[in-house]
Amino acid sequence: MTDFIQLAHDRYSCRKLSDRPVEVEKIDRALEAAIVAPTAVNRQPWHAWLITDPDIVAKLDAVTPFTFGARQLVLFGAKADEAWVRGYDGRNFADVDVTIAATHFMLEIADEGLGTTWVGKFDAPAMKELLPQTAGYDLVALFPIGYPAEDAEPSPRHFQRKPESDLVDRL
Repeated sequence: MTDFIQLAHDRYSCRKLSDRPVEVEKIDRALEAAIVAPTAVNRQPWHAWLITDPDIVAKLDAVTPFTFGARQLVLFGAKADEAWVRGYDGRNFADVDVTIAATHFMLEIADEGLGTTWVGKFDAPAMKELLPQTAGYDLVALFPIGYPAEDAEPSPRHFQRKPESDLVDRL
């Protein structure tokens, strides 16, 4: 098992995938990581759609240019009416909860030796038309999944981090 801090440093947005088939059990473990992710009051107001049908995968190019040749993708969505709402200010946690689950998924994908990137740039109304199962959900993230291509590498921006002093106050 990978050391978590090392995994956090090493994981990068992989935008170049090989055509090597991905073992189903690796995706299943990543989905399990999402399922066990913590959510507010354990409401789990999210859903994931594993997209492997070649006809649907081919149609995704009309929804986003960011599939990177993946043969399988996972789409995450949140359902606001199933989420916990903070009573003090009415803040709905659906987007937070789906983000936690999707992050667990993404990190497990990396731990499995696979590549992906968080794709938020997609036409959500067109996605809902393509996938009517997603009705009623706020579509948040699409993850193309595959083995990184031999020449895949992190973007130079991956290594640019603000210093701790800009991000953390120790009170």
